[in-house]
Amino acid sequence: MAEIVLGLAMSHSPQVSQEPKWWSEQARMDQNRTPYEELLKGKPDWIDEELSPEVWKRKHSAIQSAIADLAQTLDDVAPDVVVLIGDDQEELFLDDCMPTFSVFWGDKSWDRPEFIHGDMSVPSRASVLWAFHGEAPEAYPGHPEFGRHIIENLMEQNFDVAQYSRQHEQRSLGHAFTFVRRRIMREDRIIPMIPVLINTYVPPNQPTAARCYAFGQAIRQAIESWPGAERVAVIASGGLSHFVIDSEFDRQILEGLAKGDGEALSSVPRSKLQSGSSEVLNWIAAGGALEGLRMTLVDYIPGYRSEGGTGVGMAFAKWL
Repeated sequence: MAEIVLGLAMSHSPQVSQEPKWWSEQARMDQNRTPYEELLKGKPDWIDEELSPEVWKRKHSAIQSAIADLAQTLDDVAPDVVVLIGDDQEELFLDDCMPTFSVFWGDKSWDRPEFIHGDMSVPSRASVLWAFHGEAPEAYPGHPEFGRHIIENLMEQNFDVAQYSRQHEQRSLGHAFTFVRRRIMREDRIIPMIPVLINTYVPPNQPTAARCYAFGQAIRQAIESWPGAERVAVIASGGLSHFVIDSEFDRQILEGLAKGDGEALSSVPRSKLQSGSSEVLNWIAAGGALEGLRMTLVDYIPGYRSEGGTGVGMAFAKWL
């Protein structure tokens, strides 16, 4: 039977790949996507120390070291296939159909940079385009038979997942997935990928934390029931808290994952899973799938970038 030999989880925010000189521009954008004036009223005494160029440079270096650690681990373990759990932010799925859970089982998924998410003319976003998309369309290899098996097994476990085997020709695989390919996988060894999409962002059909943890457990059962001998890596992409950093919440999630505490992870309230913080659900699903392995936290870097405490709680972890 197939075996899960590795788990990885990582933040994929633009801030992960941005030079610190762009963080202040991201902070200006935060003023339009957070209740910024209210945040300033509660400005903590220590926040100014987090906003110095020296601190930003040190944190940027730590982020790149963590990414390199995950990339080296993936290369060392060399799994045969990756089951990649991420969210779609109106990239592959639009308002014509947004499934709660979906699994790809085609022979190729596509990064199509001409159909990218967001306004990349904004300089801070343009500065990290390289981390999300290539200069030309690129096909990522899949594993159709294994992907179909996962779908059928999930159905038997009462998860009514959407399934697709080819992409709309004018849509791209989302940045949660392309980031992993571009920043974690070797250029000369693109591991076959089975994308698993969770609608964490778009109301009204986002799943609960409990449902995502159970979904991860079901993915593990589906993988382990596959009769082949594939060695599988389960990877989660996204999170943690943003665009307002909640380091206490982030630490609670990371502690629950490290302890394999499914009850704690399943009880995370929906109120904590809004905006970018909703991507924590990808980590929770991975936690369910990786119950048999032990998590090591590679690093947690709260990337504060404004006096209002906005930014991204960036985390990087592995299970072996």
